[in-house]
Amino acid sequence: MKTVSSLLDEHWYERYTKISKLNIRSSIYDVTNRCNLRCKGCFFFSSGEHKAASEEMDSTQWEAFIDREKARGVNLAILIGGEPTLCFDRVEAFYKRLPTFCATNGLIKVPRERFPDMMIGISLWGDEEDERVLRGKDTFSISSRNYAGDPHTYYLYTITPRQIGRTERIISKIRDAGLKVHMQLLSNDEGVSGFTWKPEELAAIRAEMDAMLDAYPGTVISSKYYHAIITTGSMLGRSFGWKECPSVTQPLDHRDPQPKRLTNFIRWASDLKAMHRCCTSETRDCSTCKDGAAHMSWVMVNKRAHMRTSKDLQNWIEVYEMFAKLYQFLPW
Repeated sequence: MKTVSSLLDEHWYERYTKISKLNIRSSIYDVTNRCNLRCKGCFFFSSGEHKAASEEMDSTQWEAFIDREKARGVNLAILIGGEPTLCFDRVEAFYKRLPTFCATNGLIKVPRERFPDMMIGISLWGDEEDERVLRGKDTFSISSRNYAGDPHTYYLYTITPRQIGRTERIISKIRDAGLKVHMQLLSNDEGVSGFTWKPEELAAIRAEMDAMLDAYPGTVISSKYYHAIITTGSMLGRSFGWKECPSVTQPLDHRDPQPKRLTNFIRWASDLKAMHRCCTSETRDCSTCKDGAAHMSWVMVNKRAHMRTSKDLQNWIEVYEMFAKLYQFLPW
């Protein structure tokens, strides 16, 4: 019988032991329906989720709701929007009660005197040219000034097909700003011309992502196994999609048979009552989804499937470690 201890040497077993104690239980929260950008391809606006519910404006209602979420077993609140930094009172209500991650475009600086160690992920869609096309402005020039040298901040670099051969310049700029970076791929929910992936482009960007991890190990938070999965949509001979995704809101999940999934996961709308289908878009075709967190979670909930060989289990450990670092459960 294959067991964890039989598949791992002392070094890898020690790494496994550290993550096995974490028991991460996350949910996602729309802090607001508003944003100070309108990005072409933003799943929140392209799917009409910003119209799904009216914002709860009473801060005491937010506080009571978060207390209920904590009692439900959530130990990681992932704050999205809209743009969460438009509502610091709501962000603070989470921060005072739960380990909190704030996804932001970085245009508004989170005051560190108020949120000294909150993990922040800054969205970055390609280079300056791509950002002007997709987001209307070069956000990096602003966000990098706001967060340079911040030990609790990283860039979520959403790579587009036009970034092939160009990622190193961006990653070196992030390094020079004293920040970390994690890579995922654009899903192009609004079908912007020139931004949809072709198979040969996915193969090319996988090789480039691997090369960036090798060249910038102190800056890039990633794993080559993750690169393989997000570019192929395949894991252990299985294909990512609706039947496999672990990040479906539990009360809305009527799939039969049930796949391995995140425990008690819910993505809540800003009225604190409505729920969204999954961690991304109500309307996205799951076969086109390139969301990094969804693919990481897919690996993480399938530990037993990775207990085939020592290498498979090591791959699983690396992805779990990556997720834990990005959400501050493990140090960089």
